[in-house]
Amino acid sequence: MSETPDSAVRTYTEQHRAAFLDDLAEWLRIPSVSAQPEHAGDVRRSAEWLSAKLKETGFPVAEIWETPGAPAVFAEWPSEDPGAPTVLVYGHHDVQPAAREDGWATDPFEPVIRDGRMYGRGAADDKGQVFFHTLGVRAHLAATGRTTPAVTLKLLIEGEEESGSPNFRALAEQHADRLAADAVIVSDTGMWDEDTPTVCTGMRGLAECEIQLYGPAQDIHSGSFGGAVPNPATEIARLVAALHDDDGHVAIPGFYDGVTDLTDTERALFAELPFDEATWLRTAKSQAASGEAGYSTLERVWARPTAEVNGIGGGYQGAGSKTIIPSSALVKISFRLVDGQDPDAVQKTVRAWVESRIPAGIRHTIAFQPATRPCLTPLDHPALQAVARAMGRAFGKKILFTREGGSGPAADLRDVLGAPVLFLGISVPSDGWHAPDEKVELDLLLKGVETTAHLWGELATALGPVRRIRT
Repeated sequence: MSETPDSAVRTYTEQHRAAFLDDLAEWLRIPSVSAQPEHAGDVRRSAEWLSAKLKETGFPVAEIWETPGAPAVFAEWPSEDPGAPTVLVYGHHDVQPAAREDGWATDPFEPVIRDGRMYGRGAADDKGQVFFHTLGVRAHLAATGRTTPAVTLKLLIEGEEESGSPNFRALAEQHADRLAADAVIVSDTGMWDEDTPTVCTGMRGLAECEIQLYGPAQDIHSGSFGGAVPNPATEIARLVAALHDDDGHVAIPGFYDGVTDLTDTERALFAELPFDEATWLRTAKSQAASGEAGYSTLERVWARPTAEVNGIGGGYQGAGSKTIIPSSALVKISFRLVDGQDPDAVQKTVRAWVESRIPAGIRHTIAFQPATRPCLTPLDHPALQAVARAMGRAFGKKILFTREGGSGPAADLRDVLGAPVLFLGISVPSDGWHAPDEKVELDLLLKGVETTAHLWGELATALGPVRRIRT
């Protein structure tokens, strides 16, 4: 009996498993740590390795794109089908710093396989999840008998994601014409757990600021002057205390303007996930859940904007006492943003709120870091449904939906290219991103291969010929 397309993909994947893992291990041996200047040459070597491997895979175009920092890799494989949609895959080839003395059981840049897992820095974040696309497209061709993908396939693999993507937006804008796509697949995310395959539908944005308050020109005696001049440390405390109301809502006027509310369908889908709050609290190293009233823990983390104090200080903090009124105080605050919020508008709102609360005799400064925009794909978007179908074929299970509480450069691609962003990842929480003994589950890694083998045909059908879906 002849094989079905799905079984043909699985057979091809298994036949090439060993060579695929050997290649991945070779890439992981390159310590492409973008945050450490001494590894700049290794980051370049990683880009060169990937570019050569993509050409070997069959991509007729594979190039290294320079930035003021670390290089990115671009590849393209045009479809021979007239009017085939174009899909861009995003990932990154740089990794977090790692050293044996950090607590690794083995050398972080000498990958090892134990108990069905590959251990090594970048195994899950993000080299493993980039690399499964190479075997996936070959399995796609083998199972369908095609000589080119069902979509025009492009890859943009960044070299500075672990350093905050300082040059990514400019790179995307510079090459916008060559990056043009009908959908973007971000393979730098994960699933709920080993037994629950999920598709992420969005990530929050981020705006960060540091507020400095200045009072007396120097620290002064609290007995001689206390109670008679404004105290910057006291005013910082008042500012922080006013940040939320008693129900955990951010109390800055206009902060929630434009927020896209959760639908009943989305709340029901979140509720399907096997979430155990006690287990989650143990992971959070916390004793109780807290936050905005009227929302579940997952809803707070994934779909609601937040304001968090990241650091606060001012005055004497050494041993014993020093009875002063300090000359200055500061607070660092981060705002996680959700779909519908504009980072520029949020910054203006925060500035106005701070200025309205500064008393006479206190001078202030407020400085924002570059912001990251939120990103959300509607549940009924045909491209998202195509990702879920492809994943369901690979896993043989119902696919549930999540969001990510963190932030990333995905929204830059959406804004620059005007294309919907979809998330496809097979990593699980136990993979230990940024931690010692980072690993990837090999069975799940191969499921990622199968998913991408099915995905290009699913997206070609969902997006249709010469159809350009834009968000």
